Amino acid sequence: MNLDGIIGNEDVKRAFRSMAATGRVPHALLLHENEGGGALPLVLGFIELLTGNTHYEWNTHFSFPISSGTKVSGAVKDLTCDDFSKYWRELLEANPNFLENELSAALGIEKKSGVIAVAEGKSILQKLSLSGDGYRFMVIWMPEKMNPQTANMLLKSIEEPSEQTVFILVTHSPEDVLLTISSRCQHMRVLPLSTEEVVRTLVEQRGVDPESAAEAAAYADGSVGMALQYLSGAGDAGLFQDLFTEMIGNLTDRKLEDVLEVGEALAALESRERQKAFCLFAGSRLRKIFLLQQGMEAVASIPPQEEAFYKDAAARLGKTFCRKALDILGRTARLLERNVGQKILFCNMMTRLWASV
Repeated sequence: MNLDGIIGNEDVKRAFRSMAATGRVPHALLLHENEGGGALPLVLGFIELLTGNTHYEWNTHFSFPISSGTKVSGAVKDLTCDDFSKYWRELLEANPNFLENELSAALGIEKKSGVIAVAEGKSILQKLSLSGDGYRFMVIWMPEKMNPQTANMLLKSIEEPSEQTVFILVTHSPEDVLLTISSRCQHMRVLPLSTEEVVRTLVEQRGVDPESAAEAAAYADGSVGMALQYLSGAGDAGLFQDLFTEMIGNLTDRKLEDVLEVGEALAALESRERQKAFCLFAGSRLRKIFLLQQGMEAVASIPPQEEAFYKDAAARLGKTFCRKALDILGRTARLLERNVGQKILFCNMMTRLWASV
């Protein structure tokens, strides 16, 4: 994947070109993207720039959260990403902007939380012990899912890798990456694309008609992955928007019982990944309300059919609500990763949101 063909994030591309030109390639990079934001295409473009090769099987290893599921069974402690590599590569080839729930579906672990566990750590060390010429890359997707034991195993390799070995980590939650790992990486921010850049990507690279691309871009909040899922009709966009609309309406109308019912509906979603996805969705919608409250309607990218709702919410909610609510949603998403009971968690979330209005 050529960097020149990737739309947006010119600063990141410029930095990668400089690294390649000077030969000053960091031993460990941590790229922070919003989900579906395009970090993996940039990583693949960087690897191609350094090696001149578009095939990654011989010099690039991918690590990602896994669990036992419908496609690969067995004890989680014995599984590695090699067991899932076929499904990973198929998804990566079809859509390198994939979302977390799309990877879970591809791996057959929709109802489970994946983890980068000790068996995978041993597998990474074994791969790095093999000799070879030229650059070698270890791409770790969602290192925030790495447990402490695995992190300790990899620490020395990340801090002092063998010559021309490069670790590239892609995270959606840099604050959740273990400090021992994060502190040894050079951090780079992959920014959300503008609405116009999302439209261009969809039209020029995916063959989407301009009208549909504009509609998807208004929904996607700068994420090509979100836009593609919206166009596929396979995601939860409609359900999440309905739940968000109901939640905000009940909060502004001060209907506590109805607010708690929305919490029960969220607790009843079939997986923690979908519940976490709602928290991310709601956060992106709260940012639109915040932008309206700041008089920045032009950059809020609100679909015309939802304009009345967002303008009403912006007028009725207090100026500090969005900031407080984003903290509450972020905390809820993090606790979902720790297997806190969903009913208790969403009841707590709703009562805290209620108190913040």
